[in-house]
Amino acid sequence: MKEHVVTVITMIIFGAVLLFGCASQKQTMIEQGYPESYADGFEDGCHSGKKAGGNLFEQFKKDVARFNKDKNYAQGWSDGFRQCETEQEALDRQIRMSIEWQRMDNERKSSMEHEALKGIDTSGLKNLK
Repeated sequence: MKEHVVTVITMIIFGAVLLFGCASQKQTMIEQGYPESYADGFEDGCHSGKKAGGNLFEQFKKDVARFNKDKNYAQGWSDGFRQCETEQEALDRQIRMSIEWQRMDNERKSSMEHEALKGIDTSGLKNLK
């Protein structure tokens, strides 16, 4: 059980790193030469994609008027949405897989302990009553 808690805590920390890693995404994109409107759209789309991917701590974010008028914002939003939704789904899948692997490992260990006890002669314990 202790290993399960460690696995879950590790995944939470990993998720937090991903979550806070996006805080400077817009600035990084601008420094890389992307137009500011594209970076704005990407950032909004990323929040929306994470929400759609199952992140309970994100909010859907889209400036609809800007999306309809500004091609860079619209493209950034669409790109950010797809990328971050996919990343969120992959993270969730990895967490589920880690939990399942941990459950299977715990069952295996329990089964091995049970098998090891089968060979022990406990007939002398009957006199303890």
